[in-house]
Order: sequence, then C-alpha cells, then structure tokens
Amino acid sequence: MSTVKIWHNPRCSKSRNAVTLLEEEGVDAEVVKYLDTPPSKDEIVEVLNMLGISARALMRTKEEIYKELGLKDVSDEDALIDAMVANPRLIERPIVIKDGKAAIGRPIENIVEILK
Repeated sequence: MSTVKIWHNPRCSKSRNAVTLLEEEGVDAEVVKYLDTPPSKDEIVEVLNMLGISARALMRTKEEIYKELGLKDVSDEDALIDAMVANPRLIERPIVIKDGKAAIGRPIENIVEILK
C-alpha cells in the first residue's frame, strides 16, 4: 500500500479542495499542516527533485514575506530553500506526495495524475 502525504494549509481553498479530492478518491493521506510543522531542508529538496523544478518555482512570490526578504533578487537555490524552511508560508500549496512523485495542486488535476 502506498503512502500519500499532503502539505496542507487549512486556510487555503485550493488546499481544502485537494483534501476533499483525496477523501473522495478514498485516499487515506497523511495531512501535514506545514505552517505548524514546517518541512526540513532535506524534505524541500526531495520535493523539488520529485517535481523537477527550481526552488523559486515552488515559492509563493506574491507573499509579503517574499518582498520583505528581497527574494526577487536572490539567485542562489540554497538561499531560496533556506528561506522556505524559515518561512514556510513561502511554499506553494497544496503539495501531494505519493510513491516518489509529487504534484502541486494548482490546478487540482495535477494531483489526479499522481494518484493513478
């Protein structure tokens, strides 16, 4: 049996929709409220590798903290990952992880793809 995990923010409608989708599909997922229990640097790196994207592509660039930290001008991947570890609000959501694959649930169809 495969393990499914979702990095979830209950205040986000897209994230709530993803949890609902998992429930409707009968998926017993581990729900990680990542703002309360932030992922480690290793976990973020692992998800980036699964997604095949850069750190910036995983960031919520419209968040105020992104602007406050001046991350627009940062090109160092390690520094961007460190910023997400220290400020998990920067991490795009929701993220579903299953069997060595990950999907950002924007659009929600991305999640459906890895559940197959």
